[in-house]
Amino acid sequence: MSDPDQKSRGSLFDALRARTVSTDVTDAVPRGLRVATAFAWRFIVLAVAAGIAVWLVIQLKMLVIPLLIAILVAALVWPGFTWMLRHRLPRWLAIVIALIGTIAIVSGLFWLAIWQITREWGSVQARTVAAVGELRAYLVDGPLHLTTAQIDDYLRQAFALVQQQAELLWSGALAIGSTVGHVATGALLAVFILLCILADGGGIWRWTTRLFPERSRAAVDGAARAGWVTVVNYARTQLLVATIDAIGIGLGAFLLGVPLAIPVAVLVFLGAFVPIVGAVLTGAIAVFLALVYNGVWIAVWMLVVVLAVQQLEGHVLQPLLMGSAVKVHPLAVVLVVAGGALIGGIPGALFAVPLAAFVNVAAVHLASRAWETGERPDPHDLIWSTVPRQRRKRA
Repeated sequence: MSDPDQKSRGSLFDALRARTVSTDVTDAVPRGLRVATAFAWRFIVLAVAAGIAVWLVIQLKMLVIPLLIAILVAALVWPGFTWMLRHRLPRWLAIVIALIGTIAIVSGLFWLAIWQITREWGSVQARTVAAVGELRAYLVDGPLHLTTAQIDDYLRQAFALVQQQAELLWSGALAIGSTVGHVATGALLAVFILLCILADGGGIWRWTTRLFPERSRAAVDGAARAGWVTVVNYARTQLLVATIDAIGIGLGAFLLGVPLAIPVAVLVFLGAFVPIVGAVLTGAIAVFLALVYNGVWIAVWMLVVVLAVQQLEGHVLQPLLMGSAVKVHPLAVVLVVAGGALIGGIPGALFAVPLAAFVNVAAVHLASRAWETGERPDPHDLIWSTVPRQRRKRA
């Protein structure tokens, strides 16, 4: 027998022996442990990938946040924008109307809020100082018999706690910026991205799909379309919920004689875009104003109004409207908002739900292989479309 044949047989024998030893070791491990370790290393890979993605977002926050703001604003104006396009308005005119209308509405809300604040701030400030003095006198002379030093110490602790939480919220990993220049740059970038999306969203999306392998383009396109429809539904529904919250709490504050009713309504409207949490925190401002300006009983009635509006939102609007629009359980909404706030502060809380809804619907679409059936959302509901112009007109 030649040496090459002996070497070949030896190598084969060694391979078979190693495979037998490996099989014996694998069989010796309990099946439950094998399954658990298989899940564990896959989970570790996903966690590392998610961590890298979050790190990249943090590093590119000055680009990511304006992009997300532009997409969310585009989702808000998209129903009206597509309505104008369907009624044969030129695209450039529809873009101008949508952009100017959005800026006018936001500017008008802030102008109303600033106007009433400057009008009533003096009386509110004086009444607040008087209310704080009355509270201190009650704590000293009342049944608690606290000393001035104890009151000052409690106030310092409360102020430190509020300041710490505020800094944690404002200086999140995705904070927009710490200077006016950062905010202005981000706002201009968001407006530019919004214009590009409205002007040529289809072209941008066709270019994006070409970044993926050809075999996976249909799946990516279908998942993104389904996710975008969900984001549009979320924005439309959240706008309705925010309007109802603002009208309910603002009107209650006005009828009860609470000062700064319009700024409170504006804050509630803006805060309601952070689901469940936002309207509660901004409604607490109305209760505080009622307490220091109108007294305990008006504050109690203001609290009743805030709780009634929250019950309406939590038991009627969120399950019926938001549940069908976002397809995410309310418990998941709360956890996602809390996690987004911990990771990204206010921007994280704002974008957490639409991102979770997009990922959820896109994942379900991919898992069900729905793109293979040929079913596609209405092209008029999409900001991007790979459908040719002739087919899109017939649709």
